[in-house]
Amino acid sequence: MVGNVIENNVVTISGKVVSDVEYSHEVYGEGFYSFYLDVPRLSDSSDKISVTFSERLIPKSKLQIGVPLEIEGQFRSYNSYKSESNKLVLTVFAREIIFADEDRRIKNPNQIFLNGYICKNPIYRMTPFGREITDILVAVNRPYNKSDYIPCIAWGRNARYSQNLTIGDNIKIWGRIQSREYQKKLESGEVISKTAYEVSVSKMEICDGVQQKEAEEENENSSAAEE
Repeated sequence: MVGNVIENNVVTISGKVVSDVEYSHEVYGEGFYSFYLDVPRLSDSSDKISVTFSERLIPKSKLQIGVPLEIEGQFRSYNSYKSESNKLVLTVFAREIIFADEDRRIKNPNQIFLNGYICKNPIYRMTPFGREITDILVAVNRPYNKSDYIPCIAWGRNARYSQNLTIGDNIKIWGRIQSREYQKKLESGEVISKTAYEVSVSKMEICDGVQQKEAEEENENSSAAEE
C-alpha cells in the first residue's frame, strides 16, 4: 500500500545548489534541512526550487553552492505558521540525492507525475494575450493518512478540458515544477517579492471512474435524443 502511495507523487529534478543549507524542522529526533536548487528550463530561464532532505540521507556539509545534483523524491506541501496567517509551503522532499557530472546535459531536468483528486473547483481564465489557463488544486495521498495539496496550471486544450472537472475527480498529471515571482503589498505599504510554486501540466489523464461516468452520461444523452 505504501509503495502505491509513493508512486502517486514522483519528482525528478536536476540543477545546481544556489543557497546555503538551512535547518527546517525535526520529527522524532530526525533533523530535516532545506536549500534551493536552480533547475534549467528548455529556454534560457530557470526555476529556483525548494528541496528538503533528512540529515540521514546525506551530510549537509557536502551541499555547497554551485554543486550539481540530481534529485528524486516527492512534491510535498505543508502549512507554515511562522507568520500571523498560515500559508501553504511547497518543497521537493528528497528520497535520493546524486552528485552529478557538471558537463552532463540532461534531456529533461524537471519532471513530475501526480495521481490525485480535484479538491477545489477549477478556475478557467484568459490572459491579456488571449492564452487559456485553468488553475487546478490536486490532493495527492501519502502514507499515514496525509495528503499534499498541489497547485497545478493547465494551458490551451488542457485548460478547456480541465475547467469541467469537479471536486473528487481522480486525475493523473505529467508536467514540471515551475517557480513564479510576484509582488505583494503589505499593510504597511511596503512591497516585497514572493515566489509561488505550481505544476505546469503538459499531459493529463482522467482515471477510469470518471471516464466511465462520462461515457454513461453520453449514452444517456444519446438515448434521450433517440427517444
